[in-house]
Amino acid sequence: MQLRQLLSPLADRELHGDDALEVAGLTCDSRKVSQGTLFFALRGASVDGHRFIPAAVAAGAVAVVLEDAASAPGDITWVRVPDGRAAMALMAAAYCGDPTASLPLIGITGTNGKTTTTYLIEAILAAAGLPPAVLGTISYRFGATQIEASHTTPESTELQAAFRKLADAGARAFVMEVSSHALEQKRVDGSHFDVGIFSNLTRDHLDYHLTMESYLESKQRFFSQLLKPTAAKPRRRAVINMDDAYGARMAAQAACPVITYGVDFQGDVRASDVHSSVNGFSGTLVTPRGDIDFSSRLLGRFNLYNILAAAAAGIALELPLEAIKSGIEGHATVPGRMERVENSRGITLLVDYAHTGDALENVLSTLRELATGRIIAVFGCGGDRDPGKRPLMGAIAARLSDLAIATSDNPRTEDPLLILEQVKAGITPLAIREYSVGELDAGFSEKGFVMLENRREAIRLAVALARPGDIVLLAGKGHENYQIIGTSKHHFDDREEAAQAFKELAS
Repeated sequence: MQLRQLLSPLADRELHGDDALEVAGLTCDSRKVSQGTLFFALRGASVDGHRFIPAAVAAGAVAVVLEDAASAPGDITWVRVPDGRAAMALMAAAYCGDPTASLPLIGITGTNGKTTTTYLIEAILAAAGLPPAVLGTISYRFGATQIEASHTTPESTELQAAFRKLADAGARAFVMEVSSHALEQKRVDGSHFDVGIFSNLTRDHLDYHLTMESYLESKQRFFSQLLKPTAAKPRRRAVINMDDAYGARMAAQAACPVITYGVDFQGDVRASDVHSSVNGFSGTLVTPRGDIDFSSRLLGRFNLYNILAAAAAGIALELPLEAIKSGIEGHATVPGRMERVENSRGITLLVDYAHTGDALENVLSTLRELATGRIIAVFGCGGDRDPGKRPLMGAIAARLSDLAIATSDNPRTEDPLLILEQVKAGITPLAIREYSVGELDAGFSEKGFVMLENRREAIRLAVALARPGDIVLLAGKGHENYQIIGTSKHHFDDREEAAQAFKELAS
């Protein structure tokens, strides 16, 4: 594709050189440059891409897009833009044929619930005859086409290439998780959203955003800027959870009409006559286009929010009510989200991705309501991430379970024992018993907690202690099949570990 075609979406750019040259690829990583590549020199938090322009030129870059003209190469074409990331997103979309301009695109942002909601919307779209591709934390996929998920929301060049590949494979709609990092770094600029969903905002990623206000502002950008009606997408809608403390502020920022939802708030989409059990929900969805009687195998009040969000997205897209009902009822489970590990011991063992205080509290509160036996919770906190949430999560796990087993998550480059001490700081004020591992050989009779750094041993301890009727929750890693210790990634899957623990007990 000629450079001039890629430059056409940019309102503000300064070209120096030949705009008729052929571009064979796009990247912001100088290590991935080959002959004919257009290189984007981006300023990062710790590294300035302008430093790598000479390396990119030496590797065969045909042109460079940059912000600082002082770093411009003297021997090839270059383009100065005020915002390199925004320019890269728009040019990547053009390079890939603007795949979301003509197909429905639904994006969901929020701290919790994104993945489950994308699965529900996927099922609704499929029931409506719009086979969808899904891009999220677990994978980017459509049918047999699978693209490994490098990030919840990938860099704009990867994202647009994935849209193109999935559309070429036959996808007729897209559903995606939109992370706060992606919004801050403008990775989704150039993507034409039909519907944007706000699920909730709770403490997370403060190692990156530093403050909750900054975290909020990154989310608000989705609704205030990326949902403005355009010629390509004149009928955009924002779907907002008004039960969340930030819902009203998000709705006020929306540049398009808003569809509200909530469990307590009497929104445009809500639920009535809801009955819940260990087998799921039943009830009625009340919508502006009519009521929908439904049932679901999902568990917990937080999943009722996910169901309402998905139903509201279906209403926003004017999909048939029958398709909304069919999608919700046909959806069974999401990998690593309240996922059961079957066993013959009469124990309910669930693996869940809950890795924030709010998510952990939601899951354990739900299990507390449904439990007929004891709750044993295995949890940890990731290293090189916000340390402020560690005592909060410790307090939540200890308060809402009968036995909390604090262990490692992904310690990364931090000392796992130091992380556990910070978790313990939140448990100590509760004045509950701290067990040693040896004391638990005879089981436990009173509420308490234990610190056990090795996650494999922690899972085996939880399974060994559980009695018929008990619930065991393995929280924090969910679908992940690895553990990061130091800078190395090791294979580790909570589901596999639990299944092996049950197998060892049986033998």
